[in-house]
Amino acid sequence: MNYTFNIDKEFDLIAIGRACIDLNANEYNRPMEETMTFTKYVGGSPANVAIGSAKLGLKVGFIGKLADDQHGRFIESYMREAGVDTSNMIIDQEGHKTGLAFTEIKSPEECSILMYRDNVADLHLAPSELDEEYIKKSKILLVSGTALAKSPSREAVLKAVSLAKRNDVKVVFELDYRPYTWNSIEETSVYYSLVAEQSDILIGTRDEYNVMENTAKGTNEETVRYLFKHSADLVVIKHGVEGSCAYAKSGAIFTAKSYKTKVLKTFGAGDSYASAFLYALVRGKGIESALKFGSASASIVVSKHSSSEAMPVAEEIEGLIAERV
Repeated sequence: MNYTFNIDKEFDLIAIGRACIDLNANEYNRPMEETMTFTKYVGGSPANVAIGSAKLGLKVGFIGKLADDQHGRFIESYMREAGVDTSNMIIDQEGHKTGLAFTEIKSPEECSILMYRDNVADLHLAPSELDEEYIKKSKILLVSGTALAKSPSREAVLKAVSLAKRNDVKVVFELDYRPYTWNSIEETSVYYSLVAEQSDILIGTRDEYNVMENTAKGTNEETVRYLFKHSADLVVIKHGVEGSCAYAKSGAIFTAKSYKTKVLKTFGAGDSYASAFLYALVRGKGIESALKFGSASASIVVSKHSSSEAMPVAEEIEGLIAERV
């Protein structure tokens, strides 16, 4: 079963939200207190999805706000060289800084992230800085949940969703829940629900949907029933090593297993999943194939040191799927 987009659009995907710096521990199997060296990469869920999609061959743009500093210039340069259109990246003029994420790799099962997210530039993207003409050029507007955590980024995203709906652009909501960015689960639930009800495609883990619904034990059936009362026509729910499911509004249900790999770290899996899933969907490979692409891509990225740098090309994903049939 295929998913259809407006083929007359110039861009396949435009992402909006966070672009920051990941500093990944070079020393494995030790706590951050004892880690002395880190390697710098571009990070942030929507930035990673944009980079991953561009590496797969989609025409991709990005809307975000970058600090006017060395880190901001690194992010813009890296994303541009990866094939992402950066013409709608706004340079902050008020002294806000680039967000930093230090990662700790104690073991494949024990990975944590220490985030510096106070007064960061990406959360100061203002509604007035959006260009409707740019958004209307895309098949997909990809929204990431973290951008909803603070104003004015929150209002900018809500406006971007409204502009997308007005211009026949599919809204994809990648839930990307980061508890340290929010004041409470109640607050998260309010804004996640607001965007979820306007989204055409949603991608998240079972735990993230529970946060959206402000419940401890939500079920896939309840989630899908709620979302299908609104704009959604495709809901993807990830269950970690158990694989993922996609529910179509037609009633069709698709499943894909996860692909076993030698896990180095757990972060980056969700971003690589989303980029490959959307790539396959845009390329008309069908929903079931898209789930496989997402799972295979996540498997590749968790076996490598970075997130953005490790995003695979299509041949790698196709090779892994063929190998594991």
